[in-house]
Amino acid sequence: MTVVSVSMPDELLKRLDEFAEEHGYTGRSEVVREASRNLLSEFDDRKLEDRDLMGVVTVLFDYESTDVEHKMMHLRHEYEPIVTSHVHNHVGNHYCMELFILEGSLEDISTFVGKIRATEDTLSIDYSVMPVDRIDAII
Repeated sequence: MTVVSVSMPDELLKRLDEFAEEHGYTGRSEVVREASRNLLSEFDDRKLEDRDLMGVVTVLFDYESTDVEHKMMHLRHEYEPIVTSHVHNHVGNHYCMELFILEGSLEDISTFVGKIRATEDTLSIDYSVMPVDRIDAII
C-alpha cells in the first residue's frame, strides 16, 4: 500500500485519533481510507444520473477571521446557472451562514459541492440532493 502524507490542523488530528480509538479502528489510516471511500462514492448514485436534481447546501464560517464570504460570492456567480436561490445570514456574534438552493445535473451539483468543500476556513458544510421528479410525485 502506498504511504501518503496529509497536512491537517492539530485539533483535527486529535479528533481523528480519538474517533479511531472510540470506534475500534486500527489507526488513523483506516479512518482516512474509509472517509475517502465515502466521500468519493457520495455522488456515485446511479439512481440520480440523467435526472433533474435540486440541492441544498449550507455553509457556516467565521466572517471576522476569514475571506470565505468573498469566496462564496465568487462561487455563487461562477455557478449562477444552477444557483436558483441564495441566502446569507448572520449567526451568533461573528458567524455567517450561506444557504444555496441548486437545480441541475448530478455532475454540476457535485462539482459545486466539491468546490465549497475545498474552500479553506469553512466551519461546517451540509447538503442534500433530491430528484426534482420525486418532488413532483409528492405534490
